[in-house]
Amino acid sequence: MNSYLLSFKDIDKSQLPVVGGKGANLGELSRIQGIQVPDGFCVTTEAYKKVIEDNKEFNRLVEELSQVKIDDRERIGKISREIRSVIEGITIPKDIDEGITEFIKKFGEENAYAVRSSATAEDLPLASFAGQQDTYLNIIGKSDILHHVSKCWASLFTDRAVIYRMQNNFDHCKVYLSVVIQKMVFPVASGIMFTADPINGNRKVVSIDASFGLGEALVSGLVNADIYKVKEGKIIDKKVPTKKLAIYGLKQGGTEQRRIEANKQNSQTLTDQQILQLEQIGRKIEKYFGRPQDIEWCICEDKIYIVQSRPITTLYPVPEVKDNKIHVFLSFGHRQMMTEAMSPLSMTFFEILMKQMVDTQMYEAGGRLYIDSSNELRSPIMRKSFVKGLAAIDVLIQNSFYNVLKREDIMKNLYKSRKTMVPVKLAARWLAKTIECYRKNDPAIAEFYMDRSRSMMSELEQQAQKISGMELFNFIDKSMIRIKDNMMDTYGVVFAGAYASSWLNKNLGKWLGEKNPADTLAQSVSNNVTSEMGLELLDVSDVVRKYPEVIKYLENPKDDSFFEDLIKLPGGVEVSEVIREFLKKYGMRCSAEIDISRTRWNEKPTILVPLILGNIKVYPPNAHEAKFQQGLKEAKQKERDILRKLEKLPGGRGKAKKAKKGISVLRNYAGYHEFNKYTLVWYEWIVKQVIVKEAEELANQGLIKEKEDIYYLKYEELREVIKTNKLDYSIIQKRKEDYEIYEKLTPPRVITSDGEIISSKYDTSKIPEGALAGVAVSAGDIEGRARVILRIEDANIEEGDILVTTFTDPSWTPVFVSIKGLVTEVGGMMTHGAVVAREYGLPAVASVENATKLIKDGQRIRVNGTEGYVEILE
Repeated sequence: MNSYLLSFKDIDKSQLPVVGGKGANLGELSRIQGIQVPDGFCVTTEAYKKVIEDNKEFNRLVEELSQVKIDDRERIGKISREIRSVIEGITIPKDIDEGITEFIKKFGEENAYAVRSSATAEDLPLASFAGQQDTYLNIIGKSDILHHVSKCWASLFTDRAVIYRMQNNFDHCKVYLSVVIQKMVFPVASGIMFTADPINGNRKVVSIDASFGLGEALVSGLVNADIYKVKEGKIIDKKVPTKKLAIYGLKQGGTEQRRIEANKQNSQTLTDQQILQLEQIGRKIEKYFGRPQDIEWCICEDKIYIVQSRPITTLYPVPEVKDNKIHVFLSFGHRQMMTEAMSPLSMTFFEILMKQMVDTQMYEAGGRLYIDSSNELRSPIMRKSFVKGLAAIDVLIQNSFYNVLKREDIMKNLYKSRKTMVPVKLAARWLAKTIECYRKNDPAIAEFYMDRSRSMMSELEQQAQKISGMELFNFIDKSMIRIKDNMMDTYGVVFAGAYASSWLNKNLGKWLGEKNPADTLAQSVSNNVTSEMGLELLDVSDVVRKYPEVIKYLENPKDDSFFEDLIKLPGGVEVSEVIREFLKKYGMRCSAEIDISRTRWNEKPTILVPLILGNIKVYPPNAHEAKFQQGLKEAKQKERDILRKLEKLPGGRGKAKKAKKGISVLRNYAGYHEFNKYTLVWYEWIVKQVIVKEAEELANQGLIKEKEDIYYLKYEELREVIKTNKLDYSIIQKRKEDYEIYEKLTPPRVITSDGEIISSKYDTSKIPEGALAGVAVSAGDIEGRARVILRIEDANIEEGDILVTTFTDPSWTPVFVSIKGLVTEVGGMMTHGAVVAREYGLPAVASVENATKLIKDGQRIRVNGTEGYVEILE
């Protein structure tokens, strides 16, 4: 047989470049004992290449297509039509024609065949191109089959296939097409089986869609399929809708719709025995391929045939465990306001850091970190406080855990562990410190801890400048212990401030009907290193605004010569000095800053430029002091109003005394909430500088291609590479590919070890119809223009704008000084964005699902930060 054709039995996964994803999978399926696959063969990609490689018109059009932008849909459609016409007009070469003829004779000229496209970029483990090319059913006779082979080749350039490749960065010239020609089976029933629940991701549940006749009725949406759910040999759910139509093959070729007999329209398509048999087949195929599968099947003469299997690419990866019990994992990224994928070095470094800090084991999945909460859920006492406390982090996480508690199948099978997220002794120590700090109510405590931390960090910074090679790891081992010991006592201050806020909101709400009064009372507090950062950038902006030529340069600055360019301009020396001073204090910060691999402001100061220009545009000179004093004035007035109202109540003198103490504690300690994060980020910056120095040395030696490659090694692998000067570079290449996939995934807030994503919903009955529900994290009501911004570098804020984004961490604080309100997809009362919004007096709503997709940039919206919802006004 020539190189242009291969029988299924001669195909395995190694031949994916020759037969495409569909063809490779059919070859592998044919090898599984007990799995029945209809006979067939593949017209290889070599045949496609032979047909198009010397066609000048085809090559000219593809080159033209590669220059077109994805948003020019009209031009994409025109060029794609021309390419399809060229391909369909090419005569199939004689040797390919004869090869197809020989196979058809072997399998039966009288038989009908399915002619299916199989692209080399199709049905891959992490990028499915399913449905992008065409399939033709019940094709009879050699001439018709040859015609449809050409149509399949041409379908590589349908509009949807071309656009899909553009969206996924696949080169049109590097995707080839094989054609699968397979004997038709004329089934009484057919459908699709997922070996993991496609809705919630549960890997232990098989989901089967079934309809009468050919599967085209199901795929095309002509009928509502039966849906059966099977778990470990038991049918756990059935949905059997009315089915009025089915598609069947015609003897002369082609297909037709037929009406289903009235007495069968509401009956199950499959018997229970067939459902369970399908589950067994699905699990066998899944085991063979080593990952959950999307399987096409059909039943003919009581035999189950498998006509295709491909990996399910939409499932979020599951944190790995070593037992068969159920674990419930909490997204650490949502807890830290950083839901983006992390590099391997960042994840493993942070795992070691957290293990040192609170002895918590973390789990990796999809480029994110997760924490096992099974132990907290097992204990009736612990679970109550644990789930209640989640409201401060993210209410949607809390809602998910409430749904977990209602699930008997999960709660009865929870993993038993003796370890909690935070050790009991440590929690008891924090509680004692919290009580002590609240009782003393002394701002000097917070100031002492801040001075101590700054002194320690300056010392570590000096030590780090002198180390290299394996000394790096000795430095990290010792410095992590110092960071931990320094930080553990300080949580008493953090929790005392948080308790004061909670106490005030709860009791003033009960006594006076006040809604979240702590939001106003916490404005312009002292010692908040994050809010101070935003205000100090206003001071930088005041210096910049004096120099028109500097402002003009900042409209298009150069990353690689930023400070060199500045000092050549009138006023540039002064501007350069104030920016460098700002960076000395805050340059270790950046968006997604817990990821050590992220670019810091110190490394790319131009990230700050849009924020500086925005400040100049929105605010007059000396806005720093004016904003601070305005917030302080509002906080003091609120305190006076509250105390005056309380004194008029029965027992008012005692209530006023307690409230005054709570307000004092809040204002003395609330600012410190941000300092521990600041210290950790400073520490990561110190470590990163040494790691980058080592990376440059490894690049000079040729072990890595660029210094950024280092981030795709795990921490212990980096230790080994520096120790041995040896590295298998394919590890880095593979992880870069994985990272590209992980970046596109949306991490679930809560996921089980079975892969089930636990859903969370809001009660929307108490908000205006059509409003987007969220969590009230900073009181107030504001209308304005929505600015949907996903990267801080793209911040172009004007007065009255409302920031809508996925999440905010401290690096976003300089934007806060220019906005009037905030909407985020992630967060709760005690997350960074909420804390800073309250201090700046900005109405804010967090945990608004899909806010950046549902709200369009430029729309006018209303943010109700008191009740927790967002209205789209236009």
